[in-house]
Amino acid sequence: MRLDKFLKVSRIIKRRSVAKEISDQGRILVNGKKAKSSTNLMTNDELEIHFGNKTLTVRVLALLETTKKEDAEKLYEVLKEDYEQDFNAES
Repeated sequence: MRLDKFLKVSRIIKRRSVAKEISDQGRILVNGKKAKSSTNLMTNDELEIHFGNKTLTVRVLALLETTKKEDAEKLYEVLKEDYEQDFNAES
C-alpha cells in the first residue's frame, strides 16, 4: 500500500493530499530513510513523521484498503511521540 494512502486510511493524517505533500517534502522517514508518497509500505515498517513541533513514530501493524474510524488505530502502534520545546518561551 502507498504511504499516502496508509496515512489517510489510518487517519494519522486526515487528507491524502496533505499526506502526499508532507511526504514529498521529505518530512516522513520509513525505516530510517526519506520516503515519497508513492513508497510501498509493508507490515512492521516504522514511520517517523515530522509535523510542525511534533515527531510521531509508529509501527505499521496492518494494511487495509478501508477502515471505520473506530478501527483506524488498530492499523498502527505508536512507538514514540516527541514535542519540540520552545526555547524562547519564559519558564
